[in-house]
Amino acid sequence: MIKNKINKDKIGFQKIIAVFGIILFVGKIIAWKLTDSDAVFSDAMESIVNVISAFMGLYSLYLAAKPKDEDHPYGHGKVEFVTSGIEGALISIAGLMIIYEGINSLIVGKVLNKLDWGIAIIAATAIINYFLGYISIKKGEKENSLVLISSGKHLQSDTVTTLGVVISLIIVYFTKIYWIDSLVALFFGFYIIFVGYKIVRKSLSGIMDEQDPELLNKIINLLENNRRTEWIDIHNMKIQQFGSSLHIDAHITLPYYYSLREAHQEMEKVIILLANNTNRTVEFNFHMDDCKPISCSICQIMECPVRQHPFIKRIEWTPENVTSVEKHTTF
Repeated sequence: MIKNKINKDKIGFQKIIAVFGIILFVGKIIAWKLTDSDAVFSDAMESIVNVISAFMGLYSLYLAAKPKDEDHPYGHGKVEFVTSGIEGALISIAGLMIIYEGINSLIVGKVLNKLDWGIAIIAATAIINYFLGYISIKKGEKENSLVLISSGKHLQSDTVTTLGVVISLIIVYFTKIYWIDSLVALFFGFYIIFVGYKIVRKSLSGIMDEQDPELLNKIINLLENNRRTEWIDIHNMKIQQFGSSLHIDAHITLPYYYSLREAHQEMEKVIILLANNTNRTVEFNFHMDDCKPISCSICQIMECPVRQHPFIKRIEWTPENVTSVEKHTTF
């Protein structure tokens, strides 16, 4: 029920972003018609990307919220990475459009009209975009939604370029130096290409299941700080992200003389620890290994009834050894 409510909240907020995207696009078109500014036109063209991205994000959130099925046993969360990657690419394309228009203006040259109205309208769209983007990023971080985070960054990058347009219009209004408008547009065109690249890079890392060092460190530190002596070793850990959900694979070494019930209870303690300290939906796939004589060197069960070798050293769990495929029985 809670997950469904969160998904509905995310979809509802994305709808708001889509509606505002259309409204702001219309406002920028009006400003362009009034001013005949190429920089304003470029900003308006970028807003088309905002609208397309908003509806793509809405569709991806809808798919990600669908339950697992026979064709998608891990759910549909990966679609968020795909749509965010497309959105990042569209942002970069918008940057190229701005650069093209800016160069064209420098070559051809234009006289701008009704700059006071243009400044007022474009400034208003910048303010709305910034706060909408801020709310989207915060909501995305809270609910671990890459779509909302990328949408928010897109809106804020649009704000930066829009402010550049406003500044250039103000300067042109007082100086009548029209090429400044195009020069500022060029600068921010390169800026949003960089923003788009970063979003694409993050999306590709999710699609390729690239390791998230911050998330991995958080989980391993949690295990290290709460480890029980019965947990002889944890290794071969892998973490996959499916939208806002996580899938964690790992091997845990337990005393070989444990009954199946005792071993399963210890494994469940690890799972409960992670589940209670992670603000995401988590699916676990833990494999139980039985300890071998060589495990005695790192086993901290001092009253072990079947110990064959002396305890030598406690192995601290770190990202390097917990993700290792080999058991940690050598130094």
